[in-house]
Amino acid sequence: MRILDAAARLFGPPGKRSEKKVDKNVGDAGVAAALIALGAKLAKSDGIVSREEIDAFKNVFQATAEATKGVTQFFDLARQTTRGYESYARIIARKYRTRPDILEDVVDGLFHIAVADGIVTKEEMEFLATTARIFGFNARTFNRIRIAHMGRTSDDPYLILGVDEEISDADLKKSYRKMAAANHPDRIVARGLPEELRTLATHKMAIINKAYAEILAQRKTERDEQAVTSH
Repeated sequence: MRILDAAARLFGPPGKRSEKKVDKNVGDAGVAAALIALGAKLAKSDGIVSREEIDAFKNVFQATAEATKGVTQFFDLARQTTRGYESYARIIARKYRTRPDILEDVVDGLFHIAVADGIVTKEEMEFLATTARIFGFNARTFNRIRIAHMGRTSDDPYLILGVDEEISDADLKKSYRKMAAANHPDRIVARGLPEELRTLATHKMAIINKAYAEILAQRKTERDEQAVTSH
């Protein structure tokens, strides 16, 4: 149970304060424990850990049958307080400092937990924004991720794909293919992300495909309308 051993080192024995200073030199199990801690503390950030958020966490972090009980105990310990979550975000940021794609996957997972109960509170959004800043993301990137999960009155598929509205069809297709290739579920392990988070890739690919399809449909409609008015 490497994750649980790492959790004990990060959090200490049950009943101890979970916001204790953490060791900077943690291994892969420690990083996995930090991922669990972030999910648990995010769920707690609005004051109440709902069943939907717990289920969303289990969906994001798919532990093996052998480890499920221990991971659940660790989650329960971590969710006692939101304090100290920045330390765990920094552990993950250090581990994947050269892999922003993986760090974005983590933020995706946290958003998945935050929106599970249908309401993202101010406290949860501050938690997410702070974590994203620790990961090195600017406001534009964070806003793109936020819209991908939460949407808005007028969803912006261009922002989801990270391109401008003036982009040509050819460059749009190139950008879409590049993003789709980087996030394809078959490549999730090759990217270095823990297998427990495999479902994130499928979720993200659906968002990417939907955004691309929306842009194509919008452009076709615009061209059809222009063709009609030109005759």
